[in-house]
Amino acid sequence: MKLSEYIINDIKPLVSSSKISELQVLFNQLTFSHMPVIDENGVFLGCFSETDAHCFESDKTLMDYKYAIEVFFTREDALWLDVLEIFAKNSANIMPVLNEKNEYLGYYELNDIISLFGESPFFSEAGSILVIEKGINDYSFSEISQIIESNNGKLLGAFVSRMKPDLAQVTLKIGNTGLNTIIQTFRRYSYTVVSGHEDDSYIESLKERSDYLKKYLNI
Repeated sequence: MKLSEYIINDIKPLVSSSKISELQVLFNQLTFSHMPVIDENGVFLGCFSETDAHCFESDKTLMDYKYAIEVFFTREDALWLDVLEIFAKNSANIMPVLNEKNEYLGYYELNDIISLFGESPFFSEAGSILVIEKGINDYSFSEISQIIESNNGKLLGAFVSRMKPDLAQVTLKIGNTGLNTIIQTFRRYSYTVVSGHEDDSYIESLKERSDYLKKYLNI
């Protein structure tokens, strides 16, 4: 199914000449974080946030507060992962969709896009989750893929889940095999294994040896 099939048109955007009172009424009726605004020719201008709208004087027009307009949108041919990123960057639950002429076509709802994420192989396919870390300039997805595939694993998904000044944390979804040999190979390539949602015999072995050593020293 194309992402454009999720475009919704049940709520029309406000025109720039509309009163602030109209904007406030819409926010009182809906659960949207933002409301799209177009000019008299139907060209998208941006969005007003619910937080700002309730601070405005109701008898003024939207253009009286044009400095508060937030400009974010997506194109009708955008990929769902890119759309999800724009949602996150703008703390929004509604995403205006524009054509090449910047004309407003409708909007996406955050819940619909998240549902597509949930249907992706990263979540729907059986497998194990592995979180690894390496220097920000030292890791590469080609190397990560090679490590997994050389151990007969299948990479179902990968994304950078955390960034530090000197480290990148990558979350992986791996199918077709156990994690133990893959984990040990990552360590040989100087990756730090943050967590693996499957038995890690290397860690268990270290724990057993540590416990044995403690008992020995306490004799």
